[in-house]
Amino acid sequence: MIDLLEKYSSQDQAFIALLREAVQIQSRSTEEADVCRFLVRWMHKRGFKAEMDGAGNAIGARGTGSKEIVLLGHIDTVPGEIPVRIESNDAGKLELWGRGSVDAKGPFCTFVAAVSLLSDAALEKAKFICVGAVEEEAASSKGAHHAISKYTPTYCIIGEPSGFDTVTLGYKGRLIIRAHIEKDNFHSAGADSTAPEDMLRFFAALETWATGFNENQRLFDSVQVALQGINSSNDGLRQTCDAIIGFRLPPRLNPDEAMRQLEQVRLEQNLHGLRISYTGREEPYRGAKDTPLTRAFRVAMRARGISPLLTLKTGTADMNVVAPLWDCPILAYGPGDSTLDHTPTERLELDEYLTAILVLRDALERLVLAN
Repeated sequence: MIDLLEKYSSQDQAFIALLREAVQIQSRSTEEADVCRFLVRWMHKRGFKAEMDGAGNAIGARGTGSKEIVLLGHIDTVPGEIPVRIESNDAGKLELWGRGSVDAKGPFCTFVAAVSLLSDAALEKAKFICVGAVEEEAASSKGAHHAISKYTPTYCIIGEPSGFDTVTLGYKGRLIIRAHIEKDNFHSAGADSTAPEDMLRFFAALETWATGFNENQRLFDSVQVALQGINSSNDGLRQTCDAIIGFRLPPRLNPDEAMRQLEQVRLEQNLHGLRISYTGREEPYRGAKDTPLTRAFRVAMRARGISPLLTLKTGTADMNVVAPLWDCPILAYGPGDSTLDHTPTERLELDEYLTAILVLRDALERLVLAN
């Protein structure tokens, strides 16, 4: 391991060690306490005022200025253990493998590393608050909801993988249907439809509705519908079928309007015994392209010879939770390839991670010193 990393400076090696240790500590949603304690210790040693807050978030703050810059990342992961190691890829680049390396401990480690490098001049202009939020991968978004009432940021950066050269301006909203069908059992030679068949009929109707809604729309402006899980049973007297159906919602369709339209689809199917409930609702959000925050990132990237890119994501993030209430310039940034999120091949290129730290530091300096 030492031989692989010897080309890096001692500072870079320290930031790589931070990432590796954070990824090494397993932290599925609701099980984040150990990694939070580690991050709080790391921040405290580097001059942050650090603590775990009432929701269990890892909080680290530096600076005394009047502007409040919140860097909100998340440190929980989805299930699935990937052995943590550093390996060379086919291009000879070193990559750190492990669950959370991309989504989203990598971006949060980028946050705390960048803030640890800020100049005294920047720290006199603003207070920089790093929030390692819990339960982002759960429907609760507990950490972000807790943060809403604690801070009133001038600017906010969300920690999600976009690549070192890209900032994300928006995310789709979300809505989840939990559907249950129950009906009397009957002989298999009978003409009635089974509970699973009825559920599939309901799902097909939802797909048809989405297709009509999406006509001539690009992906970010379209509804996406997915059958996330289905389970059926038959005890000889009653048939049951349960399904989880997820929706990604564009800005032109908020969760309330989506529920109204989905209720109409349910009524039109006339499926006796079908009951549905809604959960996981998140408002879609799309931010402005030209703000002091986006300009700071573009200038910081160009100064390093990087061509900046702007993107929109079809998933959801804590941006959906906080943006409508904080009403400040907001974007998402972090190293990593988001197509590796939640996969068995999740890994982060170390050079990209280290570049993102410097881009973020430079962007924060420019943001507070030029405005």
